Amino acid sequence: MTRAVTALGLMSGTSLDGIDLALLKTDGAAEIDFMRDGFVAYAPELRALLRGVLDAAADWPTAQLKNPDDWPSQLKEAAAAVTQAHIAAVEGFLEPDSAPALIGFHGQTISHRPAEGFTLQIGDGQALAAATGSDLVGQFRLNDMRHGGQGAPLAPLFHAALAGEARPQAVLNLGGVGNITWLGADDAMLAFDTGPANALIDDW
Repeated sequence: MTRAVTALGLMSGTSLDGIDLALLKTDGAAEIDFMRDGFVAYAPELRALLRGVLDAAADWPTAQLKNPDDWPSQLKEAAAAVTQAHIAAVEGFLEPDSAPALIGFHGQTISHRPAEGFTLQIGDGQALAAATGSDLVGQFRLNDMRHGGQGAPLAPLFHAALAGEARPQAVLNLGGVGNITWLGADDAMLAFDTGPANALIDDW
């Protein structure tokens, strides 16, 4: 059996409200022991900065976004601010001398263009790993694309671990964008986005 490790998951979604944190012990497949969770709101200034970057990013060419050296100054500023916000959130959440073995770092989505095989989540994972002393895993969406996926949705793997042997089962996830996971009795898995969800509630 795979050894269980303590892991800290970080998520900042399209609502731009802040950073969700979840500390758990897991073997990465089926065993999940929830320890505690938290939320740290983005400062109003950071939310405004990210909103401006998201609006502007629609007009930035993919080739420019692929190379951080070519990023507009506004995007570089946002990336640095997101990194510092995550470092502060983790340091405030963890108890002294309790660094997890692993941190899962999503970053803040700025551009998602599956038709071009491109997605961009900003935030410096190396800086976060150095600040916390934990191993770090990131670039989930980009790696999914590199293996033939569209970079979304990502929640189905977690849904499968939660479901265990209780199948067939369907899970509706209402994030900024809604998605459905279908878990078949034969271990088949199907997942797809359904359209806007909390993103519209946040905006209107």
